[in-house]
Amino acid sequence: MCGIVGYIGSKKAAPLLIEGLKRLEYRGYDSAGIAIIGNKQILTKKDIGKIEEIHKKINLIDLNGNLGIAHCRWATHGSVCRENAHPHSDCSGKIAIVHNGIIENYNELKDKLLAKGHKFRSETDTEVIAHLIEENYNGDIKGATLKALKEIDGAYALGIICSDEPDKLIAARNESPLIIGVGKGENCMASDVPAILKLTNNVVFLDDKELAVLTKDNFKVLGLDGKEIKKEITKIEWNAEQAEKSGFKHFMLKEIYEQPKAIEETINGKISNDDVVLKDIGLSNNEISKINRILIVACGTSWHAGLVGEFMLEELAKIPVEVEYASEFRYRDPIINKNDLVIAISQSGETADTLAALKEAKKKGAKILSICNVVGSSIARESYSVLYTHAGPEIGVASTKAFTSQLIILYLITIYFGKIKGIISKDQIKNRVRDLRKIPLQIQSVLEENKYIKLHSKYFYKKANALYLGRGINYPIALEGALKLKEVSYIHAEGYPAAEMKHGPIALIDKEMPVIVMATKDDRTYKKVLANIEEVKSRGGIVIAITSEGDKEIRKRVDHTIPIPQNSYILSPILAVVPLQLFAYHIADLRGCDVDKPRNLAKSCTVE
Repeated sequence: MCGIVGYIGSKKAAPLLIEGLKRLEYRGYDSAGIAIIGNKQILTKKDIGKIEEIHKKINLIDLNGNLGIAHCRWATHGSVCRENAHPHSDCSGKIAIVHNGIIENYNELKDKLLAKGHKFRSETDTEVIAHLIEENYNGDIKGATLKALKEIDGAYALGIICSDEPDKLIAARNESPLIIGVGKGENCMASDVPAILKLTNNVVFLDDKELAVLTKDNFKVLGLDGKEIKKEITKIEWNAEQAEKSGFKHFMLKEIYEQPKAIEETINGKISNDDVVLKDIGLSNNEISKINRILIVACGTSWHAGLVGEFMLEELAKIPVEVEYASEFRYRDPIINKNDLVIAISQSGETADTLAALKEAKKKGAKILSICNVVGSSIARESYSVLYTHAGPEIGVASTKAFTSQLIILYLITIYFGKIKGIISKDQIKNRVRDLRKIPLQIQSVLEENKYIKLHSKYFYKKANALYLGRGINYPIALEGALKLKEVSYIHAEGYPAAEMKHGPIALIDKEMPVIVMATKDDRTYKKVLANIEEVKSRGGIVIAITSEGDKEIRKRVDHTIPIPQNSYILSPILAVVPLQLFAYHIADLRGCDVDKPRNLAKSCTVE
């Protein structure tokens, strides 16, 4: 769960690497470092802290050289200390590496290398790789790396340099994302596209068990057997400016405000003449008509999207759905039939647990449809077919616009499958499309209430706990609202089905406990939710209700209301989650939290 970047060309490498690293800091920010080849030796600087803090202490860009690698860390093996920060080197100091991933057999390899006299300076699994390459090195860094990788079990994205071969940058990947940036007179590599967009928008996506040799004028991709593999160059359509804050205080706030545009982009091309047209779904009408069950695999916020999708698909398309934590899916020997469809959801397309679940489902013969935001990502490439959200780069660790875009895709899939199966009529589709078209402007109207939502947050930012309640399709939004608050403000929060409150959580309610309730009038359980609110109020709880515009009745029953526009019941989650995102953001900001880089979290969980 770290970020790596490398550069080879004719420009000074250090400033380019640090600029790229700042764009990867969402992947890890407990330490950072850089290694440059200059004057036929490797020069390394690294320390604990965020990149700007480290740069102020030791000036990361004053190293001269045109070839280098850099790293920002999210600790997995070894404590957060300078010794464990990357880059790591071999005994001779001639080889330096940066690594994202986990080496599962590192203890076994380390024991073997110690027996051969190698000296280790860190507690990390990564350092083993440097020494293993040294053990195989005889003047050919590519060959030594290929031999070393054959002994390694686990996930890795690697950048490797050797002072004896200052004209080569080695990149290698297995189960951790890595891209090659193809420039003119320069080439680069990174964990994610934003890191290199100021250099080039032409990229090559490495696949598992592939190694690339980069020179300033060329690149070559090989399998671990040493045979060359021809790779396609992909042009990235968004630019570096789209990954900037554009005047917003934080990326998270910017991305919340980008949701109307992100949803329009996601819908674009998928609706025509009041009909849903999914040209890229990759499933024939016959295959769709035979689907007996859908399994949705995802993690975190994407899992919450899957829960909303379950309500949509079962209610409108009448297809049974199971939503699984991807991290648990492959460890219980899931039963999958030939007429099952597995939908994998991931913003990055690189979530290790979701990728592993997808591969397990493929092994059992399932068709895979993925929903992700990153073109060419690992999950997209492993899938039978893929529908992209087109939300643009999401830099804030707490997902916002990716979530609402995922809900849009799930809604479109629902309508499309219902149409193919003959469950939803043409008139019903027309009405559903009409409801969908309203969403971007309705979200915009919610965003216009931001100052009002910020005012609410001032009452609650010092609280220690919060409870989120919802019923039916809005229960997952209660989960998502609680998750957002936990992620960015560090306030303990739990999401529950409102009716389950009396089976335990009600014991927590007192005058210090804010309870945020999804209570929109379009919800068929509205009257039941009102009863749940009375249960909270009778015990002294503070109630903040997400309500429908114009609902005067509920104002008498609660302490605070945040109104949202009315739409169909099935689309209400997309509107209800936006004020919860803003609520969490403002509370975190008032508490002085690092909103875009919450402690202990990383944007893309690329390790299990």
